Amino acid sequence: MSREQLEHHLWSKTPLLFSSYLSTRLGPEEYAVYLKLENLQPSYSFKYRGISLFIQRALAIHGPALRIVCASGGNAGLAAACTAQAFGIPCTIFLPHGVDAQTLAFLHNVGASVVEAGQFYLETLRAAEAAVQTQPDAVLVPSYDHPTLWEGHASMIEEIQTQLPRGVKPAAMFCSVGGGGLLGGVIRGCSDVGWDDVPVVALETHGSACFYHSVEANRGCTGTTPAGVALRTDDTCGVRIAHVTEIKSKATSLGASEPSAGVVRAALNRSGGVKCVTVPDEMTMQLAGAFAADDHKFLVELACSATLVPAYKRELLARLVPPSVGERKTLVFVVCGGFKISQQDLVEYSQIVREDQKRGKWGVVVDGELLHIDKLN
Repeated sequence: MSREQLEHHLWSKTPLLFSSYLSTRLGPEEYAVYLKLENLQPSYSFKYRGISLFIQRALAIHGPALRIVCASGGNAGLAAACTAQAFGIPCTIFLPHGVDAQTLAFLHNVGASVVEAGQFYLETLRAAEAAVQTQPDAVLVPSYDHPTLWEGHASMIEEIQTQLPRGVKPAAMFCSVGGGGLLGGVIRGCSDVGWDDVPVVALETHGSACFYHSVEANRGCTGTTPAGVALRTDDTCGVRIAHVTEIKSKATSLGASEPSAGVVRAALNRSGGVKCVTVPDEMTMQLAGAFAADDHKFLVELACSATLVPAYKRELLARLVPPSVGERKTLVFVVCGGFKISQQDLVEYSQIVREDQKRGKWGVVVDGELLHIDKLN
């Protein structure tokens, strides 16, 4: 982005926190862990960056007659509603039936109209698309699949470059992935600052792994496509895309039916590569509790705690970023945030984890390789 654009954005420049706790836990002479705190954005997630930029540009085209419409499972809608409130323009958020009362209250408090439609995101999106066709000057705000969103999200990488100690370059970047909006921004941002060679690790849960299955399909893997996953070809980007017919994860913010074809292509093309990791829900639950109660005192969604798994599980991290004798490697984890988390959720997660810990080890998949990770450490 240009200097002028950066000076007139709505999003907050979030802190890059050096984590003494996680660095010590992993080995302070081998790893230096930094946390990019996107949970501190006005809508509680990174989505405020790209979505506010998209709406800002739509406003420049349509003027004050602009009406915002957004279909969302939660966080994209919150970002759109907060942006609309900042600009003083009307906003309608379409949500699947059964959304929690806390999300509804937040949207109403920032002045958004809410329509509940459909049982899952694609049905909700179709309803929003139909509404836009009947409203002059209405613009549908995408949740994750648009270059302007990736451009806005990329601004966090420009910030990270200036916030790290002078001359320090990450040995790896870590982020969660659902539809691919955040990952698209990380890839774009790394390109903008000359970090194309920096490895990126994209994490999602086993039950929401549309991105993982898409990348595996394009890497020529010959394994059997799992039940509930259908492959199609996107001719525009020249990639295979995995469509997940049923999301089987409590990390609902990762629950895209299929990823952005453009982000899949970008991941396959980058010189530093993108390592794809899937983890069990119970592991993300364990770490959401640790991150909130024990370590950094932040409540974050399971979609966000998925990112943090390698920061707590040294065995997994060593597979992803092997330690080197005499070298301290800098790791950056994007704490993407998210609104859909409460203290009561953590209590329920703790009970689920305690029961699950009675059975074996956790299975984590890294680029097709199954690892068995201890549940207690």
